[in-house]
Amino acid sequence: MKRIFNTSSNQTVVNAALLILRIGIACFMLTHGWPKLMKLLAGGEIQFLDPFGLGAIASFVLAIFAEVLCSFLLLFGLATRWATIPLIITMLVAIFVAHAADGFQKQELPGHYVLVYLFLLLVGPGKYSLDYFIGRKLSRKYRAF
Repeated sequence: MKRIFNTSSNQTVVNAALLILRIGIACFMLTHGWPKLMKLLAGGEIQFLDPFGLGAIASFVLAIFAEVLCSFLLLFGLATRWATIPLIITMLVAIFVAHAADGFQKQELPGHYVLVYLFLLLVGPGKYSLDYFIGRKLSRKYRAF
C-alpha cells in the first residue's frame, strides 16, 4: 500500500515511458498525416482550410509537414522539442478553426495531442532518443576545448 502513494520516480522507467509516449503519439499522428501526403502526391484538386491566408495548398503542405515529418522526428527523438511546435500549432488550428463549430467531441482528440506535445516540449525526449546521443557527443566534443 505504501508503494501506491510513493511519488519518487525511477529515471529508467521515466525514460522508457517517454520512449513509449513518443513512439505511440508519432504513430497515431502518422495515421492522420500519411493519407494527406498520399493525396498530395496523387495530384488532383486539394480542398483544405486556409487559416493563415497562405492558400489551401500551402496550408495543406504545412499540415503534412507537421503531421508526417515532425511525427517522424518524434518517433526517433530527433529535434524533439522543435518538432513539437508545428504539431502544437496544427492541433490548435484543428481545435479553434477546423472544429470550432463542432463542439467538444470533435475538439477532444486534437486537445489530447496538444497536451502530449506540450509535455514533450517541456520534458524533452528522454534518454532513449537521438537527441540524447547527439547531445552526449557534443558535450564530450566541447569539453575537450
